[in-house]
Amino acid sequence: MKADVHWLNRERLKIYPRIFLALFLVLGLVWVLMSKNMIDLQGIPLGFDFIQYWAASHLALTGHAQDAYNIPLLFKAEQVAIPALHNPIVWLYPPSFYLVVLPLALLPYVAAYWAFMLSTLGGYLLVLRRIVRGNIAMWCLAAFPGLWVTLLCGQNGFLTAALAGAALLSVEKRPVLAGVFIGLLAIKPHLAILFLVALLAIGAWKTLITAAVTAITFMAIGTATLGTAVLKGFLANLGYARLFLENESSLWNRMPSLFAFLRLLEMPVAWAYVVHFVVAVGAVIIVWRVWRHCQNRNLRSAALMTATFLVSPYVFDYDLAWLACPITWLALDGLRNGWLRGEREVLVAAWLLPMLMVVIAKSLHVQIGAFVLCGLLWITYRRATTTSMMGAVATAGHADQFVSVP
Repeated sequence: MKADVHWLNRERLKIYPRIFLALFLVLGLVWVLMSKNMIDLQGIPLGFDFIQYWAASHLALTGHAQDAYNIPLLFKAEQVAIPALHNPIVWLYPPSFYLVVLPLALLPYVAAYWAFMLSTLGGYLLVLRRIVRGNIAMWCLAAFPGLWVTLLCGQNGFLTAALAGAALLSVEKRPVLAGVFIGLLAIKPHLAILFLVALLAIGAWKTLITAAVTAITFMAIGTATLGTAVLKGFLANLGYARLFLENESSLWNRMPSLFAFLRLLEMPVAWAYVVHFVVAVGAVIIVWRVWRHCQNRNLRSAALMTATFLVSPYVFDYDLAWLACPITWLALDGLRNGWLRGEREVLVAAWLLPMLMVVIAKSLHVQIGAFVLCGLLWITYRRATTTSMMGAVATAGHADQFVSVP
């Protein structure tokens, strides 16, 4: 029987990423050229989230590290970098991440931005090169909207994605190294939660213990270096993060969580938490089942990285740099074992999500992020539970049930 021909063929994969890459380069250049005094037409500083990193570093290097958790004092430090800044960018990170950004203010703001972004991008690309190679794959990665959103925001999405990806690549053969990467990921603790579930599911005690020791040690070093006042400031400011999450409607456009979707629909905070919790529990169960019963490393890893965005309500568009990994793992598995219907459409939606999510939320007041992520997790789970069946069916001569690789 003649195999189906899918619209997403090799020729389109060669052309479309180049178009998107050219678009991002042009838009980025226009954005910079139309800015004045490092502020764009909407009053947003260039590399806007990075300014908090530079300002926190500046305060620490001048002997006032704890002042990063005081918004008025932090704002003054941010204006040292960009005097025309109108509103503060709040610092909410733990001492462990403070330690990472500590040397940044040794450089001028623009130089520090490029040093941080290019170094973390390098780690991100190294991890992805461990997963996939090839000309088409590299073009798809270069044009991936999640990469460009993170770069333009000046955020740490490359760093956290590299740590998570490196941990998943190491967990089977280098359990101690994987534990170190997971422990370092605790610079953003809410992104490391699901590793606990996965490691318990497979009984990876060595990795789990190493991760705990690394996280505690890194936090202790940061506290010892910067002072106990920094740890107290971090704990005290956790309430700000909750207030921003629950009430700052301008942030919900950038948050691909179910909680943000519900708050945009003006659901009361308590009910939004309840519904989000129910979905989060479902995501945790899926990760547990995939790691417990599926031996395919690619599908295990894709499930964990995708479900992370459904468990934590406090995630942003720049965190979606992570999606390059599950998209790649699922694409590799599809090319090797055949495609189930609808999978490539979901992968395209996930690839486009970091670019389209904010535009749709602002124009329609609907946050689509959680639905795309649910779709991505579902096709991962479906593939994990049918992998062996797909091989058996193909062997029996019934491969027409699946969409063939073009």
